[in-house]
Amino acid sequence: MRRRSFLRASAGAITAVALPPNTAAASAGDTLEVTIRSGPARAGTIRARRNENFGGLLAYNGSIPGPLLRVTHGQRIVVNYSSGADVPTSIHWHGMVLPNDMDGVAGVTQAPVGFGETFRYDFAPGPPGTRWYHDHGFGFAFARGLFGAFIVDDPTDERVDREFVLVFHEVPRRGALEAARRGTSSAPMAEPAGSPEMGRMTSAAMGDEVAYAAYCINGGAYPYGERFAASTGDRVRLRLINASPTSTRYVALAGHEMRVTHADGNPLEQPVTVDVVRIGSGERYDALVEIARPGAFLLQSVASDPLQAAQAATIYTDGMEKAPPMRAPATLDNLRVLSYQLAGGAIEGSTANVAAPRYEFVLAGGGFGNGRWSIDGKLWPQTPKLRVRRDELVTLRFRNTSQMDHPMHLHGHTFSLTEIDGVRLARPLAKDVVLVPAGGTATLAFTGGSPPGRWLLHCHNEVHMVDGMMMEVVYTAK
Repeated sequence: MRRRSFLRASAGAITAVALPPNTAAASAGDTLEVTIRSGPARAGTIRARRNENFGGLLAYNGSIPGPLLRVTHGQRIVVNYSSGADVPTSIHWHGMVLPNDMDGVAGVTQAPVGFGETFRYDFAPGPPGTRWYHDHGFGFAFARGLFGAFIVDDPTDERVDREFVLVFHEVPRRGALEAARRGTSSAPMAEPAGSPEMGRMTSAAMGDEVAYAAYCINGGAYPYGERFAASTGDRVRLRLINASPTSTRYVALAGHEMRVTHADGNPLEQPVTVDVVRIGSGERYDALVEIARPGAFLLQSVASDPLQAAQAATIYTDGMEKAPPMRAPATLDNLRVLSYQLAGGAIEGSTANVAAPRYEFVLAGGGFGNGRWSIDGKLWPQTPKLRVRRDELVTLRFRNTSQMDHPMHLHGHTFSLTEIDGVRLARPLAKDVVLVPAGGTATLAFTGGSPPGRWLLHCHNEVHMVDGMMMEVVYTAK
């Protein structure tokens, strides 16, 4: 069976729906065919109080985020991509293990797609879980709005009453991306009080921060953003996607705790219950929440700054549509915050037991006026290439000598995070992005079992990536 679907522009491209049972139409033999077109965003695409700085945005099918793509694991998808963007683009299918020529990296796995040109993607999406897609053309089109959610449904997931897909993102001010690239931005760090980022901040401005005009979820900022209906007692799955080009977000649901079940779309060996989910750029977390009582509640970035705190959506119960929503805390004080150590069962005093990896790479750069972000002292494309053999067990450690965290993303693979900051994890985390702490380390392992080709390994902070922090994993015959 073959289904064809043209996904049209709509303000509600990301929607809140009760998770339906899988149907016969979502069989392994079914193919979903869609058309996606990039182009300038219309006025009003972003729903926020202040919009004077919202020029220059791009959109997929007229909406930011782009259309929600959803298949059952085993289906194929065909995406007919047409570019109306003013810079070369491509679509990267983040978190997918797929043929290398479908990975969507302009100038590496495919030719850049220019204005008026097309490209056809055809692959079987997987692994199952919360994935997403975004531009990978190195022209900041991702930061300007070219991204969207992609859910690969897993029939083994826990049943829930409702499911909400929430894409956290920002709107850059004019010229802000270029200033951050030069290392001359005066924008302050955006993380909340009590976070490790703020605890180690050495100056008011780090130079690489992007100044944002709005902080949004699914294209809207509170009170103009998303509103999700639920009933008291409902079990709700939250699929949280951080599509920020630069920032780590701290997310809380007012009056509720969250049971985190998946990291980057992959099941945790042991779910953990927290008050706040910390999400690096490019990361995703699934969390289950039971709506405890009647009312209205903000799912919100933890922030004392009003502009950042407007990155919020409302969840309300029956009859409480007009109730003033309960707000999330403004700081992290006395809250349980998700960390790799908590999710992975960090073994205290295990530093001496951390096995030496086969490879180690040094992440460096930063400082006001410095537009260089390097791996082993080199900038892309002069950075080292990690050459692996088929079925080889690869272990590598990142040692971060800079003052900024780096969300390192490996294309085309799922790796195991085994160590963070010198502490071994009892339950290694299956991920595709790891937030390597400033001044710290992260060790990961993966098997060379993906399709052959050139796979990128890079910082998912788009400023750092474009300024050089990127390398390749290349399969060799021997």
